[in-house]
Amino acid sequence: MNAAERRIKITHLLTQAEGPLSATALAAQCGVSRQIIVGDVALLRAGGLSVLATPRGYILENTASAPVHAERRVVCKHGDDRLHEELYTVVDLGGALIDVTVEHSVYGQICAPLHIFSRYDADMFCNKIKSPAARPLCDLTGGIHLHTLRAPDEATLDRVVQGLKDKGFLLTDEK
Repeated sequence: MNAAERRIKITHLLTQAEGPLSATALAAQCGVSRQIIVGDVALLRAGGLSVLATPRGYILENTASAPVHAERRVVCKHGDDRLHEELYTVVDLGGALIDVTVEHSVYGQICAPLHIFSRYDADMFCNKIKSPAARPLCDLTGGIHLHTLRAPDEATLDRVVQGLKDKGFLLTDEK
């Protein structure tokens, strides 16, 4: 298959996927290297396809049919030793962590998608962070970071934020 056919196949696979697809999995299905897939995805994005890279792989962003939900940005602070607990707090109370943002002195705002919806997602993310070459973004800012939280409704979102506050994760005017 040529490059154009491969990008059509990648688009089809992402459209049909029930969850994230890694570049390695896409490469195996297309018979090319992972790096070729990374380049194809970049070209698909440049062509207007909304492909998000999550810690578990690529997904298509589908805002037209996305369910109604509540979102809120919160400022958190903690050390590496509490990362897993923070993620579990959110998902156990019915929420999801959509992204993480930090302020960098040179680059300004750095935002990365997380798409953590379950303990499984949290475990997968934390396992990747344990790699010697990987560090959480909040290491750049002394543990201070923002999250976009998502929940099915405002009541659930309130419960998630209160849970984070109760466990001392939220950076407030009092801290």
